[in-house]
Amino acid sequence: MTEPEAGTTAARLWQLLPAVYRLRDGEAGGVLAELLDVFGDQLDVLGEELAQLYDDQFVETAAPWATPYIGGVVGYRPIHGVVPEVVSPRAEVANTVAYRRRKGTAAVIEQLAADVTGWPARVYESFERLATTQYMNHTRPHAVASASMRDHEALHHVAPEGAAFDDLAHTAHARPLASTWREHRGRYGIVKIPIFLWRTQPVRLERSPLTPDPSVDGRRFRFDPLGADTRLFAQPRIETEISHLAEPPDVPQPLTVRWAADHAPAVYGPTLSRARRSILLERQTGAGEPVAIPLADVRFADLSDAPGGATWAHEPPAGQVYIDPARGRVWLGDAPPAGEQVLATFSIGMAVPVGAGNRRRGDEPLPAPEQTVSDGDLLQPALDLVQDGGTVLVADSRRYAQNLTITAHTPDPTADPGSAVCLAAAQGARPSLELTKPLLLDMEPRSTVVLDGVLLSGAPVVLDEVDPPDRDRRTIVIRDATLVPGLTRTPDGAAGSPTRASLIVLDPFACVRIERSVVGAIVAVEGVTVEVTDSIIDGSARTGVALTGRDGASPRTVASDADWQTGDGTAAAGDLDIRESTVVGSARCVRLDASNSLFLATLEPGDPRPRPVHVERKQQGCVRYSFLPEGSQTGRRFHCAPRPDDPVAVQRASRPRFDSMRFGDHDYLRLHEGTPDRIRRGADDESEMGVTHRLYAPQREANLRIRLDEYLRFGLAADRIFAT
Repeated sequence: MTEPEAGTTAARLWQLLPAVYRLRDGEAGGVLAELLDVFGDQLDVLGEELAQLYDDQFVETAAPWATPYIGGVVGYRPIHGVVPEVVSPRAEVANTVAYRRRKGTAAVIEQLAADVTGWPARVYESFERLATTQYMNHTRPHAVASASMRDHEALHHVAPEGAAFDDLAHTAHARPLASTWREHRGRYGIVKIPIFLWRTQPVRLERSPLTPDPSVDGRRFRFDPLGADTRLFAQPRIETEISHLAEPPDVPQPLTVRWAADHAPAVYGPTLSRARRSILLERQTGAGEPVAIPLADVRFADLSDAPGGATWAHEPPAGQVYIDPARGRVWLGDAPPAGEQVLATFSIGMAVPVGAGNRRRGDEPLPAPEQTVSDGDLLQPALDLVQDGGTVLVADSRRYAQNLTITAHTPDPTADPGSAVCLAAAQGARPSLELTKPLLLDMEPRSTVVLDGVLLSGAPVVLDEVDPPDRDRRTIVIRDATLVPGLTRTPDGAAGSPTRASLIVLDPFACVRIERSVVGAIVAVEGVTVEVTDSIIDGSARTGVALTGRDGASPRTVASDADWQTGDGTAAAGDLDIRESTVVGSARCVRLDASNSLFLATLEPGDPRPRPVHVERKQQGCVRYSFLPEGSQTGRRFHCAPRPDDPVAVQRASRPRFDSMRFGDHDYLRLHEGTPDRIRRGADDESEMGVTHRLYAPQREANLRIRLDEYLRFGLAADRIFAT
């Protein structure tokens, strides 16, 4: 036994012993040194706890569990701690004294709303916006009774999208303040305080190549990597003062042509420290450094389809660039020369933070070693280097029009148990893989392949049946990724191939794990286990197929485009374990275990599918706190909606409603405010069913109500209104 390692607590204790005991301990085999090692470890733990106890006296350094106790000294009332974004109320506790000094003001209510919900907020006092005879000692020039038709800045905010910043005067509303269905009724009154909240958050894409329009002139482009029209969002400024009321540049609002044109210097250009601009176009020739297109050459214009649809409105002159942020279109006055591409930095809105572009720091670590690829270089050589385990890290948001095969060897028994072959996007990157042939997974027994943070379109991900067959497990992990539903998108945003699958698994002993992802239709043979968490399985329509098996007469490998089809959905897939997810389209499997999920399917007359959700083994599995379409056949149900004993009218009224069901929209699969509480608060923790469960919207609203009771002035009425 050697002496304790130098520099440790055990080594310091060892040096305090008389030399005679150290010598005798060496002769006895080092038993005393081993005992001091144990003492040293425990003393280190005790020292860390003592240091943390001192840190816990200050809100800036206190542990998360200690923060509410510090707040108790100044009368802080805890809120729901299940919302990840606001689980530790450190900022609120630190600012409690400042909040109390400004109690009852619009500024502090606005700041509290943002702190306790995690959403940007805007608050105003309605009595300041009433059309009344004004007292001459207290005039309100902004609250004019008749708006000027030339003041397009003020008129822009009259629209529902900008109502939070509507400073014009309105007649008083006698009805109570109501936010349901986004009504304007009851918003303006002497005692009313509307609280606007922006739930849709901007996801920034850095230097993503513009997608050419199918036109022949080579000058028209779209921002969306899939070539569809998409709404661009503003990057909000950072507010530094509690007393500052939010202004339009301070919130993540969807951009309009008029507003962007009026505030072009704040919208277009490189991002600075506090002024985070939203759009930037750069030209890159070859491998050279991109050069920004100056603001003087950029105009914001309406580029909607001209009559007939053959061209767009407002063609730019030579040397100019026109941008339409409401549709995500760009029209260049001059076509880019050969070898030059235009890169765009912009933000898209996502109401539900799942899929590519949403990878967060602190998520699952990526397996080593890493091979980094960027600038559209070939991915296959890097994938060939990590066949025994490792990561190919794509460092940018470029397009990679390549066909790939991912090979994964059986891991060495002495290797790390988490060893896998991983194709991943770097933090903040959203690379687009454009396939023309299936992405094949060549996996040896007990191997694992991970797709993390990437956007795949054009063709499915395929694991063919093993030849010769074996009974070993092969694992596919799809994490924070998007396998485009329908494989591609049309320019108007519809699914390009709604009957084609995005994931095909023909090995009956495979396991598929889908986490925080958007995946199109899945074809999985019987025996496959599909585990879905916080994700979306989209069959492109309620009448489509989301999960199905493969006809036994079909070939054992995917050889042609016809083999990408989902079929009629009458074959059963394997076992489905799904939690906090949304399934659009019919699902047929052998066994189903579901929790806090939504199944959205409709069968048309003459459809060969027997039921929208059909489970072969009803005696196995359980469906709890979930929504199932009428006529579904599953195992035992527990607190599901609708209840079988409900009248038909009640069952139809209990159906979920969505702001949008089209993939690519910023409010994709977000529950509408008019959805019944049986769905909006129907999960086991009283959150929403489906993929929006992870937003914890009901808990955020409850947090806001708790704070309003404490900080709202007596006699005033406040309610939240969702701006997005």
